[in-house]
Amino acid sequence: ALCPRYNGEIGDIVVGRITEVQQKRWKVETNSRLDSVLLLSSINLPGGELRRKSAEDELAMRDYLQEGDLISAEVQSIFSDGAVSLHTRSLKYGKLAQGVLVQVSPSLVKRQKTHFHDLPCGASVILGNNGFIWIYPTPEQKDDEAGGYTANLEPVPLSDREVISRLRNCIMALVTHKIMLFDTSILYCYEASLPHQIKDILKPEVTEEIVLEARQRLLDSEG
Repeated sequence: ALCPRYNGEIGDIVVGRITEVQQKRWKVETNSRLDSVLLLSSINLPGGELRRKSAEDELAMRDYLQEGDLISAEVQSIFSDGAVSLHTRSLKYGKLAQGVLVQVSPSLVKRQKTHFHDLPCGASVILGNNGFIWIYPTPEQKDDEAGGYTANLEPVPLSDREVISRLRNCIMALVTHKIMLFDTSILYCYEASLPHQIKDILKPEVTEEIVLEARQRLLDSEG
């Protein structure tokens, strides 16, 4: 089943994949009808300084981002043809390194004040408004000098990989039952899943049990 396409709105947080390096711009797949665009002028280069981009920067574009790289970004504007223009001008955006991508329907991602969540289970999620969700180990220290383009390629410990796999399966379980995805629904589902093996979460009867428990907690907390 094809996911519904994403229609961008200014200020949305998206996760996307670089598909092409062009002159002064990158093309980015964001589950939209048209490729999104990240202009060279719309990124912070390493060091985080905003400066005019030079010919050297153009030649070095592939050093920052190349085909296949995943990024988090914010929708800056929308072109007249409906294509989305992105920016990564804050240090919380940039290249994504170690983690797992889950693709869901954009309509299931709840709009919130923040789409970056460090969950208490030890992993973090970026809930892209475009339905691309990134699950990754919570960084030990927030590195403000990186400018968002130095990827951490350290091996991810097994314990972190297990948390990430459990979160992924919990998100899939919520999606199966059309439950809106946000930090609380994901966390409640995660906690409900703990008595079960990771691989069993996607068995229909287990999925149903976990999702019912998470849904009930959501109702109780809203009540």
